[in-house]
Amino acid sequence: MFVDEVGIQVFAGDGGRGCLSFRREKFIPRGGPDGGDGGSGGSIFIIATHSKNTLVDFRFHPEFHATRGQHGQGSNKTGRSGNELEISVPIGTLIYVKSLETGKLEQLADLTEDGQRVLVARGGRGGRGNARFATSTNRAPRRIEAGEPGEECLLQLQLKLVADLGIVGLPNAGKSTLIAHVSAARPKIDSYPFTTLTPNLGVVRLSDDRSFVVADVPGLIKGAHSGHGLGHQFLRHLERTKALLHLVDVSSTSDQNLVNDFDTIMSELRLFDENLVTKPHLVAANKIDTIHDFSNLIKLETHVQSLGLTCYRISSVTGEGIQGLLEAIWERLSLLSTTKTITQDKAAISPLLNND
Repeated sequence: MFVDEVGIQVFAGDGGRGCLSFRREKFIPRGGPDGGDGGSGGSIFIIATHSKNTLVDFRFHPEFHATRGQHGQGSNKTGRSGNELEISVPIGTLIYVKSLETGKLEQLADLTEDGQRVLVARGGRGGRGNARFATSTNRAPRRIEAGEPGEECLLQLQLKLVADLGIVGLPNAGKSTLIAHVSAARPKIDSYPFTTLTPNLGVVRLSDDRSFVVADVPGLIKGAHSGHGLGHQFLRHLERTKALLHLVDVSSTSDQNLVNDFDTIMSELRLFDENLVTKPHLVAANKIDTIHDFSNLIKLETHVQSLGLTCYRISSVTGEGIQGLLEAIWERLSLLSTTKTITQDKAAISPLLNND
């Protein structure tokens, strides 16, 4: 089951109470206070891991409690601190803190790298024992401190898949067939619309140890940005992708206007998030093995070229044109990575240039 948004509640451990004790041994009168401090409560951390790809575990386990600190003991023994609790989530998880008073959400962290760790609830500090309060004028203090309570938080976890390429298109455009052909992913494939109900991730491997991660989302329809169909629920998974592959069904069984099909998806992306339209786009005309009349395809290619894009003819079933498309995708992704590296390098050396 794919779950990409859940609410959980975390309780850090309370601090232990300080000890009220006096040293009592034979032949040692007025031994003085020896009450130890309480241990600190366990804190709670959330850590990103590549071993998870869904938040489904939290649907059945929404509460997390860290252990409390032990109370202090005599002979100046400090109580043992509570153990830290680590909660593993998929890479790409956004963490929001929900206000207990207003219910508003405030972003706490965005975990985009494996092993990235964030503190979400701090354990309570242990209380001081009476040995801490001894002074020259108060040699037998009877004062101690209770441990501080651990923090309690309501968290909203939201998953945005991390992929290099996102595949978009109308329902039944062949997205699942394509990702199954080029990777080891095995999504459900059938001839009816909305076969895909959850996003699918796959790793495409090319020669010379080259690879990239691809994700397809459920088919989009007109009005997807406002909640129609399944698109609104999963469009946010496209926000992290470096580039988008727009798949258009050009088969003879499709009696739609291909240009309108293309423009519908572009419009929905623009209405949901302007940044999606500014991402690098590639267009693929799928199911060309079933075409009898190429006039509609030529109109689509002309329209796409007028927008400065290239349209690739492919068939996800026979494999025709797919290798060329994958090489074009790799070239585009490599160019994006190089541009990003150059930009980072310039940012790094700019302070040195300014000092000259």
